[in-house]
Amino acid sequence: MRATVVLGRIAGIRVGVHWSVLLIFGVIVLGLAQGRLPQAHPGEGWPLYWAIGLLTAVVFFASLLAHELAHAIVARRNGVEVDDIVLWLLGGAARLKAEAPSPAAELRIAGVGPLVSLVLGGLFALATWGLDAVSAPGPVVEAAVWLAVINILLAAFNVIPAAPLDGGRLLRAFLWWRTGDRLRATAGATTAGRVFGWLLVAFGLLLFMRGDVFGGLWLAMIGWFLAATATAEGQQAQLRAVLAGVPVRDVMTPDPVTVPAGLTVARFLDDPRYRYRHSAFPVTGEGVDVGGGARPVVGLMTLDLARAVGEERRPAVTVGQAMLPLERAEVVDADTPLAEVLPRVEPGAEHRLLVLDGGRLAGIVSASDVSRAVTWLMTTAQRGAEARRGGDAADSGGRRGDWGQGWDDRSRGA
Repeated sequence: MRATVVLGRIAGIRVGVHWSVLLIFGVIVLGLAQGRLPQAHPGEGWPLYWAIGLLTAVVFFASLLAHELAHAIVARRNGVEVDDIVLWLLGGAARLKAEAPSPAAELRIAGVGPLVSLVLGGLFALATWGLDAVSAPGPVVEAAVWLAVINILLAAFNVIPAAPLDGGRLLRAFLWWRTGDRLRATAGATTAGRVFGWLLVAFGLLLFMRGDVFGGLWLAMIGWFLAATATAEGQQAQLRAVLAGVPVRDVMTPDPVTVPAGLTVARFLDDPRYRYRHSAFPVTGEGVDVGGGARPVVGLMTLDLARAVGEERRPAVTVGQAMLPLERAEVVDADTPLAEVLPRVEPGAEHRLLVLDGGRLAGIVSASDVSRAVTWLMTTAQRGAEARRGGDAADSGGRRGDWGQGWDDRSRGA
C-alpha cells in the first residue's frame, strides 16, 4: 500500500496517506455529526456538531499515526530500517525494510503500538473527566469519550494473536523464542490470522443476513483483508527462506544501459537504444568519476516519465529534469541479501532497484528478475526433495550443494 500523498517526515520517517483515508474519515465525521453527538446531546446547533466531528476525526487519525510511529521508532532502535508510514482505509501501516533480528526485538516492535493506543485511551479518559468537571459542552465531552473508547478498542483488537495484527507479531515472537525457527513461527502466526479472518467474514455475513447491512459488510471486509494479508505474509516468509543466502548481485541485470542526465527527453524517446528493449534506465550525471571510468548515478528514468512530458516541451526538457531523483529511487548495495529487499521489489518501471557496488552502478533489478530467481531456486529445491524421497541420499546432497554454483552459472548467462 503506497501513499497517494506524502505529508512529510516525522522523526526522519516519511509519512503519507492513501486516498482511501477519505472514505473512513467521512464515515467518522458523518457518524459523529449526524449520529452520536446529536443523539447523546440534542439541542445544539449543527455547526457545533460538524466542527466537533471534524476535529475528532483528525485527532483519531493522529492517534493512529502515533501508534504507527511508535512501531517505527522502536524498530529503528532495534536495527530495523523503516520505509515509511501510510494511513489508509483500515488504519495505518509502518512498512519495515527487514525482519526483526531476534524474538525480543520482535516483541518490543510489535508490543509498543498497542501500548501507545492504550495510554492514549487512558489520557482521553482523563480528559473526559476533566472536561466534565469544568462543565464543558456536552458534545465536546462525548467526543472525548469516543476517542477514549476507540483507542482502547484499537489496543485490544491489535493484541489478538493473529497476523497481520500486532498480536500476530507477538505470537510469532513467542513461537520463535520457543522453537528457534523464525519460519515455523511465521507459519503459526499466519495460520492463526487466516482462521481469525475467515471467522470475521462468517460473522459479518451472519450480521448482514440478520439485517445489519453496513456493520456486516464492514466486518466481512476487515476479515477478508486480515485473511488475505496473513496469507501474503506466509508466502513472503517462504520466499525469504528460499532466497536465504542469495545476494542481490546474483539476480540483477549487470551493466545496464544508462542515459546521460543532459540528454533531452525528445532525443531519449527517439533513440532506438531506449525505446525497444527496456522501460527504465539509470541516469548518469556529469559529476566526479566514481571509479572505473563510471559517472555517478543521479536517478532513474522511465519511458512513462518521458511520455508524461508534453510533446512541445520535450526538445527543451532534459532527462535530469524529468527523471526520478536518486533520493526517491530504490537503491541497494550489491551484497545485500535479496530476502531483505524483497518487500521493496514491486511491479512497475519506477520500482526498479538500482544496484551499487562501491559507489559504482553494478546493475538493476526488476520484479521479473526476482520472479525468475525464485522460480529457479524453488525448482531446484523441489528436485532435491524428490531425490531425497527417492532414497538417493548422496545425489540429493550433491544437488543441494550445487545450488550456489548453479545459480552463479545462471547469473553469468551459462
